[in-house]
Amino acid sequence: MKIHFIAIGGSAMHNLALALAHKGYAITGSDDVIFEPSKSRLEKKGLLPETFGWFPEKIHRDLDAVILGMHAKPDNPELLKAQELGVTMYSYPEFLYEQSKNKTRVVIGGSHGKTTITSMILHVLNYHDREVDFMVGAQLEGFERMVHLTEENDFIVLEGDEYLSSPVDRRPKFHLYQPNIALLSGIAWDHINVFPSFENYVEQFQIFVDSIVKGGSITYNEEDLEVKKVVEASENTIRRLPYQTPEYTVDNGQTLLVTPEGPMPIEVFGKHNLSNLAGAKWICQNMGIDEDDFYEAIATFKGASKRLEKIAEGKNNVAYKDFAHSPSKVAATTKAVKEQYPNRTLIACLELHTYSSFNPEFLKEYKGALDAADVPVVFYLPESVAIKKLEAVSAEQIRDAFERDDLEIQTNADKFKDFVFSQNFDNSVLLLMSSGNYGGLDLEALKVAIES
Repeated sequence: MKIHFIAIGGSAMHNLALALAHKGYAITGSDDVIFEPSKSRLEKKGLLPETFGWFPEKIHRDLDAVILGMHAKPDNPELLKAQELGVTMYSYPEFLYEQSKNKTRVVIGGSHGKTTITSMILHVLNYHDREVDFMVGAQLEGFERMVHLTEENDFIVLEGDEYLSSPVDRRPKFHLYQPNIALLSGIAWDHINVFPSFENYVEQFQIFVDSIVKGGSITYNEEDLEVKKVVEASENTIRRLPYQTPEYTVDNGQTLLVTPEGPMPIEVFGKHNLSNLAGAKWICQNMGIDEDDFYEAIATFKGASKRLEKIAEGKNNVAYKDFAHSPSKVAATTKAVKEQYPNRTLIACLELHTYSSFNPEFLKEYKGALDAADVPVVFYLPESVAIKKLEAVSAEQIRDAFERDDLEIQTNADKFKDFVFSQNFDNSVLLLMSSGNYGGLDLEALKVAIES
């Protein structure tokens, strides 16, 4: 098949391109800018566009399909040419469904935890040499790509993102997968630029639960009251399988999971990750992995990339970075680190980076999110607010939102770097939380400072 990608450089899009090339498809693509690591990975496989930009002449009737990425605009010249010629066009999730409509589809949804849960499931299946197709939103240890597609595998495991499908398809991605086996981990308002009210956001999860194939199942976190309400209110004829956070203890910086065979040390930590683990266990059991085999495999799971990822460790100090940026994720991550290291000073640095985090109304959702930190820090760049064409936010607004009078607020990349490097790392934990890059903070130099 001949497939052309409009906006091939995105994290998800370039992985799908690599997966289809691996499957034997003829792949072409365009983009106006491609960053690392997408650029090198595409180049290595001969898929990097020779020239950046949009070229309508790349679109012709010999193409079997065009896949449209979110990075493209509705007036993209290649998109307009494809529409004019009537070339078959798919959004990313539409194409994944086309590739998997004859498989058992396992879809992991939720405002938080979905990447980690999907990663846990894939780690366990890989550990036991169970071959499945998959799509996950992070690079995993032991996996070459974030997307893998075959003709022969019976199962496909999909991370179910609630964000929009494409510039011309405003449906959330996870509405298109029609799962046979689904999981819902939690609901906490996010993406307010797309879902302007909490009620509107919750409705997307109601549609997701109703989209599960009749006779299928929903494994859900019953400790999340909104999830419980949505699942139990659905009239879909599906099996409902609730899960809760399993018992665990923390001993001298080591989390021990309570199992039928006794306490078992695990690499991940924090209540939210233990809850994720419980959800992953039930999904794996639905896929034919028994409990003992699950425990054996999960003991070696070190986490998904950028999810509580340890970046440095000295004799009595340690540093982590995490993708956390939404209020619920920030609160859960900060609490988890403090619980793991209760006797160390926790320096928690949050970069406000997203559209939502600069909205004055949404900012209030961060109330208490950094309460577990001994040294709470918020960093943001006023130019990021300007680029998003939003009204400026003040330090006072941020301090009021978090309700921490001692909140350190940094608005300059160089001064933030100086502040971080000036900290006393003796008997401490440094936690960096952002979906950005902390204003270009040199993590290698930071590693040296912490480990020296």
